Amino acid sequence: MPKPPSKQARHAADLAAIGPDPQAVRAYLDAHANLPGPRGNLELAHAFADWAPDELVDRLAPDDDEYVRFCTVLALGQRLAGRDDPGLVEVLRDHARDARWRVREAVATGLQRVGDRDLPRLAAIVEAWARDGDPLVQRAAVAAICEPRLLASEGGARAALAACRATTGALAAMPAQARRRDDVRTLRQALGYCWSVAVAADPSAGLPEFSKLRASEDPDVRWIVRENLRKARLQRVLTPSP
Repeated sequence: MPKPPSKQARHAADLAAIGPDPQAVRAYLDAHANLPGPRGNLELAHAFADWAPDELVDRLAPDDDEYVRFCTVLALGQRLAGRDDPGLVEVLRDHARDARWRVREAVATGLQRVGDRDLPRLAAIVEAWARDGDPLVQRAAVAAICEPRLLASEGGARAALAACRATTGALAAMPAQARRRDDVRTLRQALGYCWSVAVAADPSAGLPEFSKLRASEDPDVRWIVRENLRKARLQRVLTPSP
């Protein structure tokens, strides 16, 4: 018996049948967003990003609905994966500063599509964003590169460690009062899991870096260490099977 089509494939077929009519597509996205709720429709968002023509994305991009914005930002990441466009990188950087976490997540996920096709180009974007003065842009950098499927190569793992190191250093250099801001807390939360991904991808390079982190007396760095030590992927590296 043939395997039934996936949810993403069904949404892709529905979108193709609707065609690039902005109003009809907007209505379909709204009807199937699964919002409000704990989990938006990720399968539909990925189907939209794979299918949507540039003109349709550009027509829908100004829509401020959170789910529509999630879909269009993810589609912009897909567009960037197919072309080297510095202007589009800056558009995504602006979206990385969005107050809504779903939009920020769309930026990171969209950049991962760039890495799937051209990892050195993603690494260059991540390096630049990790040095940005905005903690939310820094968060997008580490969240984008600290994805296990992108870290199989030495270059990917090296870029992830460098991004974690740079953004943790930036956080540790902030005055105590600034660290109470939501954007800084968002960066700290990302670093609370990204280090474990980066270290697990390349333990020989990552463990010495993480050991330096464990020696820090900075309260936020110590929080980052504690959170990463709770991750099974890091525990497997620290206590390998006999």
